Amino acid sequence: MWRLAGLLLSLLLALPAQAAERIRYCDYPVYPPVSWSDGRQVRGLAPTVVRELFGRLGYEVEIVVLGNWKRCLLDAAEGRVDVVLAYDSDQRNQSMRFSSVPVLREEVAVFFNRQRPVKFDHLDDLANYRGGLLFGESYGTEFDRLVAKHQNIEWVSSSQQNFGKLIRGRIDFVIQERRTGQLYIERLPGAEDIRVLPTALSVDYLRVAVSRHSELSQRMTQIDEQLQRMADAGEIERWLRESEVTYRDMVNLPADAR
Repeated sequence: MWRLAGLLLSLLLALPAQAAERIRYCDYPVYPPVSWSDGRQVRGLAPTVVRELFGRLGYEVEIVVLGNWKRCLLDAAEGRVDVVLAYDSDQRNQSMRFSSVPVLREEVAVFFNRQRPVKFDHLDDLANYRGGLLFGESYGTEFDRLVAKHQNIEWVSSSQQNFGKLIRGRIDFVIQERRTGQLYIERLPGAEDIRVLPTALSVDYLRVAVSRHSELSQRMTQIDEQLQRMADAGEIERWLRESEVTYRDMVNLPADAR
C-alpha cells in the first residue's frame, strides 16, 4: 500500500507544472520613466507594475508594442489585448474597467519655447496657440472639447517629433506629463529654450485598465487589493525612483553602448 502511494506521488511530481495563463499588455514606450524602450525591451514603471501585479495573480504577461498609443487603446477596447495603463475617461469606460487604486499621480503640464512665450491662466487661453499631442492622448473632457472645437492640435507618434516641432517653432506648446517632459528634455539636443509653465493643466491618475472583453475584468477586486498591497509596501514608489535612475543612466551612455 505504501509502495503504491509512493509510486503515485512520484508520478504526480514528475508531471510538468501547469503553465500560467498568458495575458497581453499593450505599451507605447515613449513616456520615461513610466515606460520607454532601450531598443531591445520595454522598461520603466508601467511594465514593472504590470508584470509584478499579474504575476502575483498567477498570470504570465506578454508585452505588445504597437505603432502609437491610439492603437493600444483600440486593441484594448476591442479585446485584442487585455491590459493597458491609462487615464480614466467617460469614453474609455465604455470599453475598459479601471482600477480604483491608482498606479501613479501625474501632473499634466504645458511646455513651451521661451522664444515664443505662451500665456496660460485658463484652459481657453490655449485656443490662441497651436499645440502638439501624441495620437490617442486625452487630458480630460474639457480639454478634449477645446481641441475638437478649435482644431489647433497637430497629432504625432512620438515625443521626439513633438518637442522637435516646439524647438523649431512649428508649434507653440506641447502637453505632457510634467515628470516625463522634464526628464525627456534634459538631454534633448536644442532643448535649451524649452520651459514648462508652473500652472498645471490638470492632475490625473494613471490606472490599470482592463478590456471589458477580457476575463480579467471579473477580477478587478483582486487587482485593486494587490495594487493596494504594493503601494502600501512602497514598492511602486521604489520602482519609479529606480526607473528614473535607469533612464538617466541609459541616455548618458554612448549610442553604441546602449
